[in-house]
Amino acid sequence: MNIVLKNATIIEKNNPFNNQKVDIEITDGVLSKIGTNLAIKEGYTTIEKENLHVSTGWVDTQVVFGEPGFETTETIKNGLHVAAKSGFTDVFVHSNTNPSIDNQAVIHLIQNKGLGQATQLHLVGTLTKNAEGNELAELFDMKNAGAIAFGDYKKSLTNANLLKIALQYTQDFNGLVFAFPMNKDIKGKGFVNEGVVSTKLGMKGIPALAELVELARNIAILNYTGGKMHVPTISCAESVALIREAKSKGLSITCGVSINNLVLNENEITDFNTDTKVYPPLRSEQDRLALIEGVKDGSIDVITSDHCPVNIENKRIEYDLSAYGSIGLESIFGALNQVVPLEISIEKLTNGHQFLNEKPEIAIGQKAKLTLFNPDTHWIFESKNIMSLSKNAIMLGKKMKGEVYGIINTNSIQI
Repeated sequence: MNIVLKNATIIEKNNPFNNQKVDIEITDGVLSKIGTNLAIKEGYTTIEKENLHVSTGWVDTQVVFGEPGFETTETIKNGLHVAAKSGFTDVFVHSNTNPSIDNQAVIHLIQNKGLGQATQLHLVGTLTKNAEGNELAELFDMKNAGAIAFGDYKKSLTNANLLKIALQYTQDFNGLVFAFPMNKDIKGKGFVNEGVVSTKLGMKGIPALAELVELARNIAILNYTGGKMHVPTISCAESVALIREAKSKGLSITCGVSINNLVLNENEITDFNTDTKVYPPLRSEQDRLALIEGVKDGSIDVITSDHCPVNIENKRIEYDLSAYGSIGLESIFGALNQVVPLEISIEKLTNGHQFLNEKPEIAIGQKAKLTLFNPDTHWIFESKNIMSLSKNAIMLGKKMKGEVYGIINTNSIQI
């Protein structure tokens, strides 16, 4: 792959070319020259795009594709295609599958299905067998097979001692534990945020307390055991404060937030559109603003699309019976770029590389792992913009700022 990106503005903190418009030459998948007015060599393809910007490749730390078991919602092949067109060079795929990603065989199966794609697939194995929360899965074996972390997707461990053992055990091989915070007893039968809106609509609410109690418990266990913990999504102002405090104590804890909670609030549910039923639920405007501050001050490390395809049979039904989840890969950048400055957007979209023990750079001699985009276009997210097999998009009809052209990765290009 020999190409030259013409007149590309680099967005990369601490890069000497940051915010400068340059040409970038890529030879056999490696960055070979960076400068202005580079000559085009024979055999090189020129790529020019309107207001072209380039950053290190983006990472999404929480997506599900369904396959194996739920291919009607999304396949791995199409899911990775959507991710590439949405700007992601790397995605962390979680177990919302049948069978669960809880052993080497399933990991190898999914890895093989992801070969040859521009977007690299990284698997988060379940923390417990079949994600049932009763006994630990084969963590070390899955680590050896290529799992990058362990966590039961959207489930919190009722058994606190099991989380303690997991954090102790994974230290032997530098493992990372994903710990989703939601106390199921306090949550009860709630399915939207508990507050004035849910009361007016007659919907059963999930109090912020359900998240806070579980998060505080998990942090206390981490403080006792040591180890590495990632909180995949938080949704409340008080959770931001808990994470901030834990980091100030030197705990090895990182945190993410869903684009849904960062951009939207509980008022979205008033028309009973089931695409707004997500987990954690959309919270109050005060919570949303606190999450934005957490992103800006570094309390929140990464932002995820929280991409969760759901087929129409499980979405176009009564609100309380419908499944949680929204697709988000196609709209995350345009939505995020509306609420935080571009430099922060790119920082949070690239921070996931730390979990892969890599630090790609836009520098000569580095492998090309790039996302190409235009941060300044304004548009409306419509059905025609959906590339996923499932169409449950919470951002439909929302204003977007910025469009993605594609990625260059694995010595291939997807634009």
